[in-house]
Amino acid sequence: MDFQSIALPSELRYRYKNKYFYLFIAGANIESILDYPKQFLKKINLYICNSKNQEMLITIDVGNSRIKVAVFEQDILVELFVVEPNEAQIFFSEIFKQYPKIEKALFSSVGQFDQEVLAFIQNQVTTQIVHHQTKFPFRNHYATPETLGIDRMVLAAGATLMFPNKNRLVIDAGTCVTYDFVDQNNHYIGGAISPGIALRYKSLNDYTQNLPLLAKSEIDNLVGDSTENSIHSGIIHGLVFEMDGFISQYFHKYPDLTVILTGGDADFLAKRLKNPIFAHSNFLLESLRLLSTYTHQND
Repeated sequence: MDFQSIALPSELRYRYKNKYFYLFIAGANIESILDYPKQFLKKINLYICNSKNQEMLITIDVGNSRIKVAVFEQDILVELFVVEPNEAQIFFSEIFKQYPKIEKALFSSVGQFDQEVLAFIQNQVTTQIVHHQTKFPFRNHYATPETLGIDRMVLAAGATLMFPNKNRLVIDAGTCVTYDFVDQNNHYIGGAISPGIALRYKSLNDYTQNLPLLAKSEIDNLVGDSTENSIHSGIIHGLVFEMDGFISQYFHKYPDLTVILTGGDADFLAKRLKNPIFAHSNFLLESLRLLSTYTHQND
């Protein structure tokens, strides 16, 4: 199949099993897709989940600026949340009431997280905190494994488990842009780190006298006709050229390569890339679910 990018659906997920139709809303804007109000559908979804005796899992990704949370019923994403750090206590108090069948939490953090909130989660459900000693589905060949970010390790694990027997490159476009490569023999080799979009805008403002601080913006023209448009062109096109360059070099060196683009800016960047990719903005949360299953099966 010839494709530019495949965006895995976040608005609506469903499955047919045992003659029942299950509707799962992942928290995005679906009013334009369905005639029923989103909140009504979410109540139906919640009722179905709480009326079935299916194992439920919550995955928690503490990033540099925000907390992302997903609730799964077995392998199906039920609902997705983005939480500000100062709202974490209230949020987790409510989520376990909303989904009383959650049995396990998988927790990954590269940012600051309130230890009292973590203790509360641990008191509610069995909690697995991902760390460097966690059993991963790859052999780590990083020269300084103790410095490898937990988020990068989780993404590499997810790519390994979701795309077996392939070369995999995971690109996480967040505060930083990270590139992580796992070969077809499940050897984690390493990758690259560069500034993310917001960090590039902020750096131009912080380290120059006159350049303004801008927010990312849609831009079509390569040649900027003003200072602001020149900044947009340099940052957006510069990052796209960087990504396409990395991807092209990996394709040249490693055949049968699968490229996964994730992170907060994944959807914004995916449509601009020339190389074939899978775009999945919440791949880390999905990777935590896969890692939970893997560690359970390999204890």
